[in-house]
Amino acid sequence: MIVAGIMSGTSLDGIDVAVVDINKSKWKTIGWKTTPYPAALRREILAVSNCNTHTAAISRLNFKLGEIYARAVLNCGVPIDSIELIGCHGQTIFHEIGNTMQIGEAAILAERTGKPVVNDFRPRDIAAGGKGAPLVPFVDYFLFQHKTRHRVALNIGGIANITILPPAAKPHEILAFDTGPGNMLIDALVEQATHGKQRYDRAGLIAAKGTARRPVLDILLKAAYYRAAPPKSAGREQYGVEFIERLLKTGLPIEDLIATATALTASTIALGIQRFAPAPPDDLIVSGGGVHNPVLLAHLAALLPGTNIGPSSAFGIDPDAKEAIAFAILAYQTWHRRTSNLPSATGASHDVVLGKITF
Repeated sequence: MIVAGIMSGTSLDGIDVAVVDINKSKWKTIGWKTTPYPAALRREILAVSNCNTHTAAISRLNFKLGEIYARAVLNCGVPIDSIELIGCHGQTIFHEIGNTMQIGEAAILAERTGKPVVNDFRPRDIAAGGKGAPLVPFVDYFLFQHKTRHRVALNIGGIANITILPPAAKPHEILAFDTGPGNMLIDALVEQATHGKQRYDRAGLIAAKGTARRPVLDILLKAAYYRAAPPKSAGREQYGVEFIERLLKTGLPIEDLIATATALTASTIALGIQRFAPAPPDDLIVSGGGVHNPVLLAHLAALLPGTNIGPSSAFGIDPDAKEAIAFAILAYQTWHRRTSNLPSATGASHDVVLGKITF
């Protein structure tokens, strides 16, 4: 079955579409493409994320995103006639314990493409007592689990999350959670520093010019979230506007703040692994936009000596397409009425079939 997966994450950099040919336990990516969000649309999404806003703005944006997702699929480079199913995560605008909202109207997407759509993956897990996140660990297990090597799959998007994969582990033995900020703080500070001309720290060049301020970093690392046992998830609610304002009030040079935010991301990832993995991992398999930041990866290497750190591309998974691939696989599971949450990761009371199908 050929399935298109759509992912637009908390970094708000754009829409990733991956088209995957899935045959039971075998799969192959046959195409993928990123469609950047126009600046005006990105501002609209931010305006309804983690804030008080008018319901009309959310409703309009829900339908607008459906149109944008449809165009992204139609222009992903794979003929629409060959695609049989679409899995769409949607754009998260709010997420907390017991409550979540992803927008991007599936009916519009189905109507424009002529294909059935699986979307809104998180609420069924929440209904079963889970947090609705993380959902990608099911796919990490499918892609990376090894008989003898202890692995951790790390995705550094807006938020950073890990999936801990002990050797020969069974699905119920998998532990996964959000470690804290990924690129979100770095990106926001870069936009501040460049007055919106740059959205991310390309190749870590700005962080490399600054100095990570240890006293500030130590204060940030005292947050209770990093000590809390999983299951747990994080989002813009923790690391949004208020957090950035807190950093700016320190009065530090913006290069130092970006360097400190970069160190915070690496430190919280390492803390999550050191506190909750049963043993130091043999392999740290990195995907997401953070894989392109050598300063961030250098911090990780220093904090996790003895661990082989490398991109998911070494395992045949493009690091920029992995989460879109994941939602293609999750949609395939849903279409075949198969469960795809991992209760050990989300905290749900049992396995459930995720998502809603729009024909």
